[in-house]
Amino acid sequence: MWKPENRAEFGEIVADILRDPEVLALADVSQHSDYCSRLDHSIYVSYISFLACRRLGLDHVAAARAGLLHDFHFADESASVKRLWRHPHDALENAEKNHELSDLERDIIVKHMWPLTRPLPRHKETFVVSLADKFCAMAEFSWLYRLFKVKKKLVPLAA
Repeated sequence: MWKPENRAEFGEIVADILRDPEVLALADVSQHSDYCSRLDHSIYVSYISFLACRRLGLDHVAAARAGLLHDFHFADESASVKRLWRHPHDALENAEKNHELSDLERDIIVKHMWPLTRPLPRHKETFVVSLADKFCAMAEFSWLYRLFKVKKKLVPLAA
């Protein structure tokens, strides 16, 4: 999972996004725990999605890029349930301002909260990113993220 060649390919795919100062500002927003920022979470989702889609023969580039941008917003999700449902649209709006996106990447970003949001995802990659998001959130909530030192393994990817 953490092989140097995987990390190198992933780093090349998302390098331009990780140079965006607005994306890097997500490091100041906590996500799921005090130990994990929204940037950390997004990189984790992106990397897991990249690996899974590549393994499945899907568009791993779109999955990695959209996975990194899926939570590209600055609203406090704990403030209201309405914010929780709205944040995929906010993330898509922010992503489109700063980055050129494919239709697949748009679908992934706006539908990553499925099945809580509608409509049904149109692409397999969207399902993968949605599942990766839930897997990563569970790891972050349950302290497995900390136990397995995921942040330490992901930090060089953002550097």
